[in-house]
Amino acid sequence: MTTENTVRTFFSSPQFAVVGASTNPAKFGHKDIFPRDEVFTWYHAHSLPVTPINPASASIETPFGVHPTVKSLADLPDPQHTSLSVITPAPVTLNVLKEAKKLGIPAVWLQPGTWDDAVLDYARGAEGAEDGGYAGAVVAGDGGNGHGGWCVLVDGERGLKAVGKL
Repeated sequence: MTTENTVRTFFSSPQFAVVGASTNPAKFGHKDIFPRDEVFTWYHAHSLPVTPINPASASIETPFGVHPTVKSLADLPDPQHTSLSVITPAPVTLNVLKEAKKLGIPAVWLQPGTWDDAVLDYARGAEGAEDGGYAGAVVAGDGGNGHGGWCVLVDGERGLKAVGKL
């Protein structure tokens, strides 16, 4: 279950990454709940160090400029000190979580629409989850102030304030 403490853990990381970031409006990673915002851009708007992850694009363009991408979580410079926002379809999200576990990523935020029951079971290490499930902090599921569940665009600023980054 996601709590305010889980959100604080997520924002305590010195680095962030967004898997599924895209400037292609047809891609899932470009969709957002609020048309004026996009998750990757939100991090830049809050002056947070963020890396976009997209295996098919060399860069992501935002109002803050053009940003080189990395192709996978394994390409992050310091995954053990990077919290990960996920904006991929549920079947992809499950694979992302498995890779995040292997790399020791400490916390993940699963945006609304990125999870289903199987993803949440794995994310929370539910009984019977493959390989014991994800071991880090997980912000996901029902709750928060968004209508679709915990959303960094809606709940992120409160988390940043809680850890003194805003």
